[in-house]
Amino acid sequence: MTAQYRSADALSLSIDGVEKVEHALTITELEEFAELAERQRNGAPGSRLVGDETVRKLLSSDRTFDRLATARLGNNARAVRAVFFDKSAQTNWALGWHQDRTVVVREKIDMPGFGPWTTKSGAVHVEPPFSFIEGMISLRAYLDPCRNDNGPLRVAAGSHRKGRIPTDAIPKVIAQCPEVLCLAEPGDVWICATAIVHASDASRSQARRRLLMVDYAANDLPSPLRWAGI
Repeated sequence: MTAQYRSADALSLSIDGVEKVEHALTITELEEFAELAERQRNGAPGSRLVGDETVRKLLSSDRTFDRLATARLGNNARAVRAVFFDKSAQTNWALGWHQDRTVVVREKIDMPGFGPWTTKSGAVHVEPPFSFIEGMISLRAYLDPCRNDNGPLRVAAGSHRKGRIPTDAIPKVIAQCPEVLCLAEPGDVWICATAIVHASDASRSQARRRLLMVDYAANDLPSPLRWAGI
């Protein structure tokens, strides 16, 4: 990285591909989030959430997630995937620099421009035309403090404007882009362009780092493909 932002105040979703909304969740939403987290104590570092009533309540109209997403994607914004992450000394991991390229759909239906297809933990993933990824954002809401030492998200600011980046070109891109460390307090929300290049180090702390990540899309998939949904 050639530089690093010191403050989240200067960040713009359109220019940098990332922005921070401090104290975004209400007290009620944090309580609901804590209830959700207690039910996810399964030892897994990440769990895709489907059919969970608490998640649906958190994502309902005129709540924080919905307001943040519609303000950025418009009234057609829809939540298409929710994942609960619990990083700690017991459930620890690291991710190298990469760009997300796949979406989760209800079933495999071959269509021009969609592929390759994979199945992960029973969910059908496909790489769509990259314009679909460019029309998505990911909201990450934090239940715990996220510090330098417990594996914060790292993003290459502005990399979302470079289109689909070949894997072997990613080192050059991250060398050109300022790095942002997504540090947070409980209730903060980081909003990222889904197309942004990002990474995460392993935690060096005993503290937990629990968050709810929700992907939003601005458009439907071409029929008969359908988002897997929440």
